[in-house]
Amino acid sequence: MKSNPFVTFYHKPTQWLEAIQLGSGTLLRLSRQTKTIHSALATLNQLSPDDYLEFMIAYYETGYKRFGESWGYVDLLTMLQAATTVLKPQQYLEIGVRRGRSLAIVANAMPTCNLYGFDLWIENYAGMTNPGPDFVRAELKRLKYTGQLTLISGDSKETVPQFLNDQADLYFDLITVDGDHSEVGAKTDLENVIDRLKVGGVLLLDDIGHPQHRYLETLWDKLITENDDFDSMKYTELGYGIAFAIRRRQ
Repeated sequence: MKSNPFVTFYHKPTQWLEAIQLGSGTLLRLSRQTKTIHSALATLNQLSPDDYLEFMIAYYETGYKRFGESWGYVDLLTMLQAATTVLKPQQYLEIGVRRGRSLAIVANAMPTCNLYGFDLWIENYAGMTNPGPDFVRAELKRLKYTGQLTLISGDSKETVPQFLNDQADLYFDLITVDGDHSEVGAKTDLENVIDRLKVGGVLLLDDIGHPQHRYLETLWDKLITENDDFDSMKYTELGYGIAFAIRRRQ
């Protein structure tokens, strides 16, 4: 299995400790830093506005104005910003793209990263516009992104395994699962991607604290927290919560 060279340490003749040097606690602290949220805001301010984007920009700005570094708020975007900064990913896979905000965070922080996005692009998903892959491509053109963008439409339970079967040697530094929020859908998405995460790579599951999806936290615990191959943590203090894990070993 491949590993991320920026967060692992290999030494010959003897590897006394596990190669992974990035822990979940370190990643959480990095995601809470003022510079992390400022970097995320810089990207968001380059994207096409909608009601949710404008709300989140104001939410970030107000929280940090009131509480500064002590606020400690974490969500998918700040976690992606921190993870991308330390991992310097070559390959990023995302299930659940919508308008491409998460992709944009990664693309702006690591412009050469190859991005792979999977979505059904259901119209008015969760009561919000879902304009489709052409819109996402246009959003990334607002940034200095130079990598390869692959967007695949369809049910991720089918499209992701099909894609991975065709790309037997493709492994990812960073993976986000934020698509089908049903228990079966999220479980399938996680199971389909975890074996393709590099050692030192980061896996994210969004919305584990959402009042309509409380079962996602239990699902995460069964699949990831109880798996000794991963070092994982959860943040549910504010917002809809996020779970994240770092692969410790293959």
